[in-house]
Amino acid sequence: MDRTGKEERAVLIYDKDCPICRKAARWVERNKKDDVLEILPCQAERVRGQFPFMEETVCMKAMQLILPDGGVLSGEKALPEIINRLRRSHWVAWLFRLPGSETLSHAFYRWFADRRYRIAGILFPGKNRN
Repeated sequence: MDRTGKEERAVLIYDKDCPICRKAARWVERNKKDDVLEILPCQAERVRGQFPFMEETVCMKAMQLILPDGGVLSGEKALPEIINRLRRSHWVAWLFRLPGSETLSHAFYRWFADRRYRIAGILFPGKNRN
């Protein structure tokens, strides 16, 4: 939180070319609490200008969450922080504190992220763009 007591904004960077990622980003945008999260596509010029350390190859492999203090959480490590910034869903973050959850979430996230375009083709045939 900043000096006014208002929580500072984190920035979620996602792959806008992936239909699943786009839909997830829209869902997060609709369900976020107040203005605690900004959502930007990895491919946006603004990302390169505002976060020059964020290489496109990195954000194309996994979503990136840039915290207000400058820390960066990648992929499944970002999920609890994102969930904590959502209305009515923050209670789900406790799942990530269960024994073994880190290993399972890492394995699933990597599997899914590596196959997201193929999965999107199955879930949304013929809809490669918006």
